Amino acid sequence: MRSRASLLLSWASTCSGRWQFGLLALGPVAAGTTLSAADFDGEAIYRNSCAACHESGENRAPGLDALRNLSPAAIEASLTDGTMAAIGRAMPEGHAAAVAQFLGREVSAAEDGTVLLCPDPQWRAPPEGPRWAGWGTGLHNRRFQPAADAGLDGTSVGELHLRWVFGLPDADRARGAPAVAGGRLFLGTRNGEVFALGAETGCTAWRFQARAEVRTAIVFGRANDQDRQALYFGDTKANLYSLDAASGELLWRTRVDEHPAATLTGSPVLYEGRLYTGVSSIEEFTGSFADYGCCTFRGSVLAVDASNGERIWKVHTIPDEPEPRRPNKRRVTQYGPSGAAIWSAPTIDVKLRRLYVTTGDNYSDPPTEDSDAIIAFSLDSGERLWSRQFTQGDAYNMACNPGADKVNCPEADGPDFDFGSSAMLVDLGEGRRALVAGQKSGFVHAVDPDRDGALLWTRQAGRGGMLGGIQFGPAADSQNAYVAVSDYAGPRPDSVGGLTAYRLRDGEELWHVPAERCPARRKGCSPGHSAAVTAISGVVFSGSLDGILRAYSTANGEVLWRYDTVRSYPGTVNGVDAEGGSLNGPGPVVVDGMLYVNSGYGQFGTTPGNAFLAFGLP
Repeated sequence: MRSRASLLLSWASTCSGRWQFGLLALGPVAAGTTLSAADFDGEAIYRNSCAACHESGENRAPGLDALRNLSPAAIEASLTDGTMAAIGRAMPEGHAAAVAQFLGREVSAAEDGTVLLCPDPQWRAPPEGPRWAGWGTGLHNRRFQPAADAGLDGTSVGELHLRWVFGLPDADRARGAPAVAGGRLFLGTRNGEVFALGAETGCTAWRFQARAEVRTAIVFGRANDQDRQALYFGDTKANLYSLDAASGELLWRTRVDEHPAATLTGSPVLYEGRLYTGVSSIEEFTGSFADYGCCTFRGSVLAVDASNGERIWKVHTIPDEPEPRRPNKRRVTQYGPSGAAIWSAPTIDVKLRRLYVTTGDNYSDPPTEDSDAIIAFSLDSGERLWSRQFTQGDAYNMACNPGADKVNCPEADGPDFDFGSSAMLVDLGEGRRALVAGQKSGFVHAVDPDRDGALLWTRQAGRGGMLGGIQFGPAADSQNAYVAVSDYAGPRPDSVGGLTAYRLRDGEELWHVPAERCPARRKGCSPGHSAAVTAISGVVFSGSLDGILRAYSTANGEVLWRYDTVRSYPGTVNGVDAEGGSLNGPGPVVVDGMLYVNSGYGQFGTTPGNAFLAFGLP
């Protein structure tokens, strides 16, 4: 492909985010000329300026295979208004579109709006009966489904078989966690669509287009004295939504944080007519650019009126506002303190009327006492009550990565030991309780919520690292916590991570099952367990990065059932061809004898995919 404008583009870039642009004119360009994608060589732009990250094994950059799962529109949207907007804004006019046209695949008719509608799209009145809502299917975030709602146990789980597959449109990863109630399943997707599906058949009742990827879990319930059931969720541009569950009609939308890097990843929690949600950001990434004044985002938690989206209170995880600090080597002023984002769903303590959040690292100097911590707030006022930190001095951004230029790396150069998952509120018996949380350091911590976070026990489940350790979190029944460990360090076929059971009352290890080796000849494979764990009576489900979902006995870790999700699924219920991939992010959802799980995670060197799978009993 030759440039019709006869321009030769010369770019230099590094994976740490330093971009320089130069244009050498080989022929005149008329004044007022509008350049388009066709005026540029998209392949040359990609090879010179993108491949260094996307084909180098850089853990946080999707590989070429993952990019080619997306449409041109999705790639261009990422460069103009998504996670790569900081790079896209620095591109000359027409270059983002040219790269998108080179990489993107043809869009099918099914993705372009033609879907198979349910013959009877009426919403059965919930919420009585089996259901799953939000991240942890309850205020305590234990990810445990009681037997009456699960419809499965250790004696029947071995009979699970694939019922139907929904192809996620225009996706290289499946990160939205569904809600299930009243015979419907509600699912958010990478391209910002939210679908209402028949829970038993997968047929589409309605679809709604949000402004960005819907990564949070979906919550449903009545707001105050309103009659209709509503859905609540957030997108990656920090918008919080409410939809009518029956029709998909937008009831309200509100932006919860004006920082340009703000995003919503953790599910909101609905309690007493209020939504509680934590705010995260991508400034850990954008802060790595050498010409960026890193960093000014602070994590926060909000209470919002569920009936209209109006803010009731908002409080930051770091009380002090960022101030100018030192200049970097490019003489760009750096700011701090920053970071302590909230990646996960808040946990509600009805007894004490408190809310607990787990926080991430700082992005810049100085490190604070609020990062890598569990923090308690008042439900009613947002007053900060106590904080327990587990890793000190953890100030990190992606400029600190191996091979990066280090220009914006904080002097603290922390290990990046976020909490990526919620704290679980559990009952220990005899009036005692605990908050149990897993950290990317590989450690599991239990603290006492009734004694301002006093430490009860700590156990090391894995060696830890930037991508786990413990990523998306454990599950707990009445006796034990079940902890999945990733210990991901890039694609590797050998055994890393696994699943461990700990007794809640004292942290004693009851059993450990190491990760199995990757299947032979599986490209870019790691067998670590990074996805969230789900527990039911007698069974714990854990998916691995090699794409295999397993059901383990809670008694001894014996594998009761397994399914390899890495395969092609051409006959999907919505006509969108699907591919299975790595299991990461939200774990399985189990409701009324059905198990639902996402397959595909085109990030961090793992296997992309766009399959949403539904399993059931014969």
